[in-house]
Order: sequence, then structure tokens, then C-alpha cells
Amino acid sequence: MSNKQVQDAYIVAASRTPIGKAPRGIFKNTRPDELLVHAIRSAVAQVPGLDTKLIEDAIIGCAIPEGEQGLNVARIGALLAGLPNTVGGVTVNRFCASGVTALAMAADRIRVGESDVMIAGGCESMSMVPMMGNKPSLSPHIFERDENVGIAYGMGLTAERVAERWKVSREAQDQFSVESHRKALAAQQSGEFNDEIAAFMLNERFPDLASGEVKVKTREIALDEGPRQDTSLEGLAKLRPVFANKGSVTAGNSSQTSDGAGALIVVSEKILKQFNLTPLARFVSFAVRGVPPEIMGIGPKEAIPAALKAAGLKQDDLDWIELNEAFAAQALAVIQDLGLDVSKVNPLGGAIALGHPLGATGAIRASTVVHGLRRRNLKYGMVTMCVGTGMGAAGIIERL
Repeated sequence: MSNKQVQDAYIVAASRTPIGKAPRGIFKNTRPDELLVHAIRSAVAQVPGLDTKLIEDAIIGCAIPEGEQGLNVARIGALLAGLPNTVGGVTVNRFCASGVTALAMAADRIRVGESDVMIAGGCESMSMVPMMGNKPSLSPHIFERDENVGIAYGMGLTAERVAERWKVSREAQDQFSVESHRKALAAQQSGEFNDEIAAFMLNERFPDLASGEVKVKTREIALDEGPRQDTSLEGLAKLRPVFANKGSVTAGNSSQTSDGAGALIVVSEKILKQFNLTPLARFVSFAVRGVPPEIMGIGPKEAIPAALKAAGLKQDDLDWIELNEAFAAQALAVIQDLGLDVSKVNPLGGAIALGHPLGATGAIRASTVVHGLRRRNLKYGMVTMCVGTGMGAAGIIERL
């Protein structure tokens, strides 16, 4: 057995790209590895005194790691970002919790004393790689037993199941959506995302018919594309259910398909002292729990208590909760079941307004928590989400 002692893992940088709408938004022609490169470079730039040769590995989450985000996008992203060849890279997949799982894995390497500097993050282009991938293929054994059929359910159908079982009304879902957009727009207008977003310079090419040349137009993208000024209860009420004929889940009260990336740098106390770094936060605990696949959206209600227990905290100790809004139905069910303080849940809006680039979301929302806790002088924050095939994940972060 190893004699290494468990030590703390500190977050010293947290950065992300703006989030684009898929499949026809600002990043429709931008590769996910390019978004990841931008996030990594931006995180590294936040700690200019750190020797990048000490980075051991880049652990990057991606929910559909194929096509433009295949071939171990973590290693490719690390190299294209200009990190030394000595920096490794591994891509991990826990669907919507891929990004926060990557952060937890990086922190674990620090905590058990096997590494001193790690990069964690996530990237996803839902414009270039569709939700189920380019060639979805489910095991036929899924359909042999009733208890496994839920694995094959689309996410929207699982949300309908949750809405029905937890009696979440269409009106409540639409109201939740309106609030998500309202909070997100207010946060954008007050500059709440400025610390976490690294503006992206987008190069757009178009033909000049007069000269026969290809011209390049560059514009700066500094805001998430999703929040809509015109979102209203009246407008949402007109939308038809998408996943069930007499259902309540619509495109308006579901998360937006999106493109984006995020990256964080995690170090040991030894590195803090060696480079005189000021930590942004400490990664405290992480938990994953399984639930029936057909009600996957309720997963956080099992993961949150487990993460709190591992941290030695009570639910009331949490000051900020990023509860990923895969669907308003499941977010409301989790809030209802756990009795979460709604004033602490998604204070800057959530995925319904801001977008949900699957494997990147955990890293993106971790950046939101890290900077939000410092900006508002709060102590503990959590990133939590439901996960396809029936899981919930939750990670706790402490401002120092």
C-alpha cells in the first residue's frame, strides 16, 4: 500500500468559452477541439507564473467522443493549445456529467498525491456531432427485459415520466423557463459572467464575387447566445409538446442544444507555495448515484446527499447550487424532493437559457461556481446534474 497522505486539491484557474446555440448558432462551423484549445489557453493565462511542464495530464469530458471530437480530443486539445509534449490527455464520458467527472478525477489525482498539476475540462459541439452520435447502435439485449427498456428512452421521454410521477405541471415548467431566461439576461447585463468567459475571436470566411477572393471577417464573441429577451409565459404556452402527444415537455422548457468548452487547473498545496499562487477554490467532494433509467432526471436527488455526506456538510451549508436544467420538469422535481432553497439554485440562470453543451457543461458550470462564490463572498457551491441512462452527479467546491 502507498504511504501517501490525502491532500487538498486547489483550483487556481477556471475559464470557459461563450456557449453557442446548435446547430445554427455562432459556433456552427467551429470545431470542438478549437473551443477546447481556447478554454485551455485561457485557463493557463490565468496563472502566468506556473510552469506548464509540471502539468501531468489533461482530463477532458465529452459526451459523444466521435467525429470532430473523437480520437482522444483531450490529448489533441492539449497539444494544439501549445502545452509541452509531456502533458498527457484522456477523454472521459459520463454523458452530461462528463465535465464535472473530469474535474473530480483531476482533483483525485492531486488528493492521493500522484500528481501536483492537472488540467480538467470538457468540450462538446452539438452542431457537428448529433445527440446520439453519427451511428447510434443500441444493444438488442436492452429490449429483452422490461427493466432495461428505459435505457433506450430519449431524454425528453424520461422528462415526461418525471413530470407525470412528480406532478410537475406545464405551467410550472414554463414559469421556470421564464425565470431561467430572466436571470441569465440580468447576469449578462450586469457582467456576472465576465470573470469566467474568455472572449472568442470568430473568423468567418465568405467569397467576394467582385474580386474572386475569399475574405475573412473577424468578430469577438463574449456572451452566451442562448438567453432570449422575448421569452414569455404567453409565448411558451403556445409551444406544442415534443416528446409525448399529451405531454408537458416542450422545446421552451428544455435545455438548449449547444456548443462550448471549459477548462480548470487543479494543483497541490506544494505548487501553491512553490509558485506563490492564490487558490480560487478547493475541490471538496464528488458523488455519483444511479436511478432507474426511465426517470434519469431525478438523479441529483440521490447524488446531492451523498456529496454532502462525503464533505461533512449539510444542505443548508450550500450557498450556490448549479442544478443543470436538462428539463424544467426534472429540475423542479429535484428541488421539490430535496427542499432546495430556490434562491440559491442557478442564480444566473441555467441550461434552459444559457445552453447545455453536454460533456462541457460540468466544467463550464464549475467555472461559474468558482468565480461566483468569490464575487459574492460566499463559501460553498455545488455543481450537479442528471445523467443519461439513469445517474446523478454532484461536486462540491469551497471558496478560500
